[in-house]
Amino acid sequence: MMAKILVVDDETDLEILIKQKFRKEIRKKEYEFFFAINGKDALKKLQEEPEVDIVLSDINMPEMDGLTLLSHLNELSPLIQSVIVSAYGDMENIRTAMNRGAFDFITKPINFKDLTLTMEKTLKHARQLKETLKAVKENNILKMYVDQNVLSFMGSREFETTIMDNETIKGTVMFIDICGFTAISENTAADTVVTMINSYFDVMVKEIVANEGHIDKFIGDAIMAVFKDDYHLDRAIDTALAVRSKINNLPTEEDVDFEPKVSIGINSGDMISGNIGSVSLKRLDYTVIGDVVNTAARFQDLAQENQIIIGQACYEVVKESFNINKIGDVVVKNKVKPLTIYEVLE
Repeated sequence: MMAKILVVDDETDLEILIKQKFRKEIRKKEYEFFFAINGKDALKKLQEEPEVDIVLSDINMPEMDGLTLLSHLNELSPLIQSVIVSAYGDMENIRTAMNRGAFDFITKPINFKDLTLTMEKTLKHARQLKETLKAVKENNILKMYVDQNVLSFMGSREFETTIMDNETIKGTVMFIDICGFTAISENTAADTVVTMINSYFDVMVKEIVANEGHIDKFIGDAIMAVFKDDYHLDRAIDTALAVRSKINNLPTEEDVDFEPKVSIGINSGDMISGNIGSVSLKRLDYTVIGDVVNTAARFQDLAQENQIIIGQACYEVVKESFNINKIGDVVVKNKVKPLTIYEVLE
């Protein structure tokens, strides 16, 4: 992922120096630099380039100095991380910069080795904040435990707009059920049941995340996951195969006569993505809904132990990439015509 960096300094020679020192990274599209001559110009550039990750700013500049810029950055977006790069390295300036939200402080003349390490550290922090915000938006379990003040700090206006977005997306939804687990839960100690299901879920979640999927929700002893962007269906099927293999190779629990198996339903297409729930109850879950989701759930209901079921449309997309066997036509609830289903093999 290319990092976007805004350099704010009235010394125009710095732009040439930055471009020379980071020419390899720029050529490899690791870094993209933008330049502003003062704080006022910087705010204008940030309006034009809202995806900037970090700001490197001098202190002493005409029209708007760097410390004043820091105050405006917090109002603009707390996700943008800032580093002060200045010859004014006295403790008073450092403390003021830190109190106004600067992530770090570098003194001039610039040591570019130190600057590189500081940029990498700051970029890592900025990306962690963005990933956390993204997870809050897409992971219902996390949202239940995050205080509203934290959400406001993390996202400000960006959070308020993105968290309430409702849109139609193209993607793949997958339901994974632990076969026969309900019967075990009726005859086994609660602590044992929770420990077992959490360990199974942990295996599944790792595979879903590894293939860039998102946990939409946990439903009893099942998981609903969503995959978006390029090759979302392929990644979902790769995940399903990996989950099935990992679950099948888990050691059996002591004193519990249960061998975990999964049944999986997968479907792709247009889904409505948004906050669904009760406003009066103040309980909204960011999720996907629609016929594609309902059909995926029906496919999972039809799947037997170790089966991964997909429909005709998915089959046409991935038939040359996976070993797939036709099962036949089935009648599905709320569908006028029978659906042809397929099983993804090893």
